[in-house]
Amino acid sequence: MTLLYLLSLGLFVVYLGQLSTRICRRSLTEWWLTTFLLGAGSVILTGFILSVLYLTANAPVWAGSVFITATVLGTGLSRLSGNSERFSVLPLIHERWQTGRLWFRDLSGYARFLFSALFLTLALIAITNLLLVFFTVPNEWDSMTGHLNRVMQYIQRGTMRHFGGTNWNMDTYPKSVCTLQIYTFLMTGHFENGFKFIHHLSYWTAIVAVFGIVQRIGHSYPLQSRLSAGFFCALAYALLPDFLMQAITTETDIVLTAYLSVLLYMLFSYRTLTGNRYLYLAGMAFGIALGHKITFLLLLPSVFVLMLYTVFLSPSLTITINRTWRLAAAIVIGVCVWTLPTGYLKNIEVFGHPIGPPTALKHQSVERAGTFRNLLEQGSRNLVRYGYDHVNLDGIRNLPIGAELNHAMRLPMVVLEDKLHMRLDEETSFSIQTFAFDRRFVFYNANPYWGIVGFGLIFPLLFLVLIGYVRSTPHVYLGIALLLHFAALAYSAPYDPFKGRYFIETGLFGVTFLALLFLNPRTAVNVPKRTGWKGYVGFVTVLGCLSAILCVFLNIRALPFAWTAPDGKSFPSAFHSDRIKQMTVGRPDVYIPYKRFDELVPANATIALATINDDYEYPLYGPDLSRRLIAINPFEQGLKPIPKNADYLFFDKSVMQPQPGDIRLGTDTTMRASVIVPGEDYYLRKLK
Repeated sequence: MTLLYLLSLGLFVVYLGQLSTRICRRSLTEWWLTTFLLGAGSVILTGFILSVLYLTANAPVWAGSVFITATVLGTGLSRLSGNSERFSVLPLIHERWQTGRLWFRDLSGYARFLFSALFLTLALIAITNLLLVFFTVPNEWDSMTGHLNRVMQYIQRGTMRHFGGTNWNMDTYPKSVCTLQIYTFLMTGHFENGFKFIHHLSYWTAIVAVFGIVQRIGHSYPLQSRLSAGFFCALAYALLPDFLMQAITTETDIVLTAYLSVLLYMLFSYRTLTGNRYLYLAGMAFGIALGHKITFLLLLPSVFVLMLYTVFLSPSLTITINRTWRLAAAIVIGVCVWTLPTGYLKNIEVFGHPIGPPTALKHQSVERAGTFRNLLEQGSRNLVRYGYDHVNLDGIRNLPIGAELNHAMRLPMVVLEDKLHMRLDEETSFSIQTFAFDRRFVFYNANPYWGIVGFGLIFPLLFLVLIGYVRSTPHVYLGIALLLHFAALAYSAPYDPFKGRYFIETGLFGVTFLALLFLNPRTAVNVPKRTGWKGYVGFVTVLGCLSAILCVFLNIRALPFAWTAPDGKSFPSAFHSDRIKQMTVGRPDVYIPYKRFDELVPANATIALATINDDYEYPLYGPDLSRRLIAINPFEQGLKPIPKNADYLFFDKSVMQPQPGDIRLGTDTTMRASVIVPGEDYYLRKLK
């Protein structure tokens, strides 16, 4: 059956590609993005419908129903777009390949050096990451406690209805990404790493979108310059440490970035090419993005600014009104179809708030700041803190010598902070983890920011645009969008050293400034007699490539090769590490009890869980994900009775008192000082 499901998945992808040729322009970039958007929208909508019918885990129904949903959506979009220009994809790929060859042939020696370094680095990383996606298990903290845990619960229950899990994320996070993960999991024959496919696909989609956005921004420039700008921005974005690190994970932000990138491409394409199809597709992308994660709200000011530039500004009021109502209608429909069913309304019903329970709000949002005055004060500190965090040699500082160089480079900034009495590391009222000028290895290794490309090129170019030295109208709006999102992240939630992953959307705005290296006469590197500037850009590019390679090959969560980190801890290769070892790399103190649990409990057992919000639950499903887990200590609901069908009870001593005969699995208390959140004292009870 697995072969049939894989065949169904392949046919579905081909079918999506065919449908997209009826919707989009004859553009390879546009075809890719339209196919991605149509595929995601079809699977998400199908998942919502199957959940209502309690068919979430029914693979045969999934295999057929996605074709129906895609047909309805594709036909509707095709008619709305009025596209009569059908085309074949394979000849288009051949044409674009020839165009790319001619572009590279006509590059100067300097430009060839830049692009060769970028392409070769990406090729090495792409192959490595693909192997990591297929052959290493997921192990991110949020996935172990919430994201993948709830996916398994939905599969076991046959529906995505609210059920009340141990971790508050399990019911409160929007469910649209779960439909995509469930679909690929079922169509690949319950392949665990199928959960990562949508995230890895999002990585490549955002890269393609960046290339397309720059093509639209530079539409009036010669093809050679435009292609150079597009490729440089896309390649640089592919190698930004924070974006790159999520390509092999099941973190949710990279998928939101893909949706945002498609939205921005459609908006910029509308300004350049007009065509109502772009407004309709932008509305669809908007609805899917908002339905994916509530943090899309933090992007709304930035998106509005870019809508102002691409849609609302026009030669006459009549044209503006005509554009606006079409876009507004598309957004309303998109929100109704892809946002409202994803769980926000249920959160309001259960918790009285679309995000979740009050405890979560006080922990992770503006409520933690207290008064509005304190929010302004501490949010301003966060603004500076995140600015400081961006000025780091991310990737390179994974090496001891890189860490020393990074520390020396930042000493003037530390002195400046001390002279200005900003108290960045002393004020903690609006922080989840205290700010530190030298972040702990565990923080910057797993969640870096933009690295040297960010503070070495993106921010300087942003500054030159904002002061008017470099004149580029689209980049003025992109700069405002970047600053608005940067501020939104600083003021909307407490400081968190893991926040690097949230700045991948900000990086989407920022990386477009690298286009100025090829499109603007004041900053272009293809102008004669700019040896110093060319040398600087080349130096940053090479270090950016090195940074990306070190990020991937020295990432302790998924090491291609065994390595001893600067803090002295040794880690095995992720390809050779056992499943529990790899999954508990972020909480090594729980490895021994979880390993014992895996050895003692049969593969098909039903286990009652009396655990707490921070406990890893996903590893307990077993290597074949065949165990059934039932949470009896749901978040803030109190302890429930042990169900009669449970074979075992897995519990924390802080939740239940052990009885004679219980097996103490324990935890490694010798690691308490080195782990962020120490594990509990775990016990196992055989019930039958």
